[in-house]
Amino acid sequence: MADQNNEDFLDDIDEAEAQETAFETEEIDEVAMAVEQVVAERDEYKDRFMRALADAENARKRADKDRREANMYGGTRIARDLLPVYDNLNRALTAAKEAEGEASAALVEGVELTLKELLNVFERHGVQRITPEVGDRFDPQQHEAMFEAPLPGTTAGDIIQVSAEGFMLHDRLLRAAQVGVSSMPAS
Repeated sequence: MADQNNEDFLDDIDEAEAQETAFETEEIDEVAMAVEQVVAERDEYKDRFMRALADAENARKRADKDRREANMYGGTRIARDLLPVYDNLNRALTAAKEAEGEASAALVEGVELTLKELLNVFERHGVQRITPEVGDRFDPQQHEAMFEAPLPGTTAGDIIQVSAEGFMLHDRLLRAAQVGVSSMPAS
């Protein structure tokens, strides 16, 4: 019986050790799962952080680009509104030069000075004139064809008349130069 008790006792110890080992294995598994969960959560937060950082950088770049564009092109509307003033001053200057007399000399000088000052203001703000000449090639990026006419001595696509100058604001077209274009067929 003592042997039986010893065997039972040893079996109980083996069973207790097996249970303890199983319990330790469960604890290790639970800890490993908890660690995996924490690592996955960390990776998710890291991914969110990197995305938020990238979004913030993109927003900063967009705002910087918008600020630069506003600085360069913010005056587009007023520049467009001033183009008819330039045209009218040009017409007045042409008409005054055609008239004769002492009074017209003072008028011509005043209009010339006003026109020169307007062009200086345009230049300071990045507005450049597009001044095509008769005989130049038509460029649809800078010219607007107001009419086409066959004119002997020209080739199709040559500018035969300039109705109005065009203007650019930095690299953007404010108004295309208005021109007449030859439609003379090639001989």
